Amino acid sequence: MKSKVYTRTGDKGSTSLVGGARIAKNHIRLEAYGTIDELNSFLGLLRSQEIPAEDKETIFRIQNDLFLLGGVLATADEKYLYQNIEQSHIAWLEEKIDEIDANLPPLSRFVIPSGYQSTAICHVCRTICRRAERIICTLAETAAIPDTITVYVNRLSDFLFVLARRIDIKYHKEEFFSP
Repeated sequence: MKSKVYTRTGDKGSTSLVGGARIAKNHIRLEAYGTIDELNSFLGLLRSQEIPAEDKETIFRIQNDLFLLGGVLATADEKYLYQNIEQSHIAWLEEKIDEIDANLPPLSRFVIPSGYQSTAICHVCRTICRRAERIICTLAETAAIPDTITVYVNRLSDFLFVLARRIDIKYHKEEFFSP
């Protein structure tokens, strides 16, 4: 027998965390991992654009990291935590940032998040990532959140910034700057 998509357990405004604890659907924890899910969806949209294959592969790995990260945020009780974002995830992301940034011209003005669809989507991903970071920091004020989570999300927004610049330069041969 095929299981149903709906369970009806959330019909009154609560949902289950990993381990079974129930929280309100407007709880800051749910806001945190829901925003990570939103970011992951927009990264999928970015990956569907005409961007370099190597960037698509990198984004796919990041999407997998975000599933892991969301799972950590959805786990309030450490005894149910089976995986975490590790320092190796952060180091890999930093390597990607450095690889891209080494081939970009120096910045002298603020970049305007516009231009072309792929670049604009990348900037939307970056701003969602920044929102997720703010929400996770708020959650960390009252819950034990591994430091690697906030560091990874912070680096991810940096990655998305340099990626947007590379896409503009590589495909469109121009960037848009503030006056």
